[in-house]
Amino acid sequence: MIRPSSPLTMLLSRHTRRRAFITLLGGAAAAWPLAARAQQSMALVGLLTGVDLDDQRIEEIRQSLKDTGYVEGRNVAIKYRSAGGRLDRLPALAAELVADPVSVILTAAPPAALAAKAATGTIPIIFVTGADPVDLGLVSSFNRPGGQCHGD
Repeated sequence: MIRPSSPLTMLLSRHTRRRAFITLLGGAAAAWPLAARAQQSMALVGLLTGVDLDDQRIEEIRQSLKDTGYVEGRNVAIKYRSAGGRLDRLPALAAELVADPVSVILTAAPPAALAAKAATGTIPIIFVTGADPVDLGLVSSFNRPGGQCHGD
């Protein structure tokens, strides 16, 4: 019979503790990538349009994001909101995106950009327009746009 204070008992308990520690460490190392991926936040991009976009336009937006390192489903999610031609719906759709909250709002026409600007003072807005953004009230000037709107 082995006494509790014998060298063999102390060796076994040290060996057992070492084995438990190594097992715990190995399990933690194996689980680390999963935990890191689970904790990694995914950027949420809002896409606000006045009309429905065709698949080609949406694919162009996805490709543009991918070109800058953002891949839908991997590190970015895109929340699509379209007024379907009913521009009076844009303020409510912009408010939905702001409430989520999205990291940035992309717009493809002045009415959507104006609705987004009215809905938030903090979320960056990226817009595309052929009109003068200063005249539209989207930015204060070309030299110092100010606010959260950024034209392309």
